[in-house]
Amino acid sequence: MDSAARQQPQVQPCRYKVGKTLGAGSYSVVKECVHIDTGRYYAAKVINKRLMAGREHMVRNEIAVLKKVSMGHQNILTLVDYFETMNNLYLVTDLALGGELFDRICRKGSYFESDAADLVRATLSAVAYLHDHGIVHRDLKPENLLFRTPEDNADLLIADFGLSRIMDEEQFHVLTTTCGTPGYMAPEIFKKTGHGKPVDLWALGVITYFLLCGYTPFDRDSDFEEMQAILNADYSFTPIEYWRGVSSHAKDFIQRCLTIDSTKRITAHEALQHPFVAGFINAEGESQNLLPNIKKNFNARRTLHAAIDTVRAIQ
Repeated sequence: MDSAARQQPQVQPCRYKVGKTLGAGSYSVVKECVHIDTGRYYAAKVINKRLMAGREHMVRNEIAVLKKVSMGHQNILTLVDYFETMNNLYLVTDLALGGELFDRICRKGSYFESDAADLVRATLSAVAYLHDHGIVHRDLKPENLLFRTPEDNADLLIADFGLSRIMDEEQFHVLTTTCGTPGYMAPEIFKKTGHGKPVDLWALGVITYFLLCGYTPFDRDSDFEEMQAILNADYSFTPIEYWRGVSSHAKDFIQRCLTIDSTKRITAHEALQHPFVAGFINAEGESQNLLPNIKKNFNARRTLHAAIDTVRAIQ
């Protein structure tokens, strides 16, 4: 058997019983599944071969990334199994039952800057691990940060490696394809001048800003205006009433992440040593419960964007 044939996924009887749907994308659906022999529950990303025709490289890439990092870090989703049937490809991963990051925050009774710092630290630790292994995630956003279990001390997991790339460390390698979610994308992605690991730190800066106030720094009425704001790093810590309880350490951390020049942007390992992340919260950032403002801002912007989408649909 030649090497090309050996690399083909093996067609075999399904060892899993598929249950309820957990989420859906343009070419795949994520379902709860249980291993028939062990009774253990997992999440299965079921990818329709017909819908994926011509884009198989995206699946191969996601599998390659997950294989490289699985079981290596407590804050990274583990690939448990991979197989195919006649019509579908299956990626079986840990089942994250704790829900999405922001939903979890909104269910809390209180939420302080130190809580946000804990979440950023867990995410950064995983990002540093990815970068050490030559992997750029390229689509970091709150929706891709899930909790392993509903418990208060549950691990936060980075999920969805569909847009990730493994970089060849043997040669100078920058990525030039456009990727990611616009509000979290770094300036160099829009410029198409090539990008690498620094894009994940930019996204983490946007996430941190969001975790402290409930809205993103470059939120605008149109995608074009949003892109222009990102290209110019046009953001501020306003309205002031939403930032009064946030420390100067936290604001400095965001500024170090949201640096236009990617060569001057903070790295993952540098970020882990930053006072905001390393636990040196000063008094100004510890006293105020941020949750009321965060929930109010998040819900207001969600309502506004729904209204804008409705108007666009009518037009």
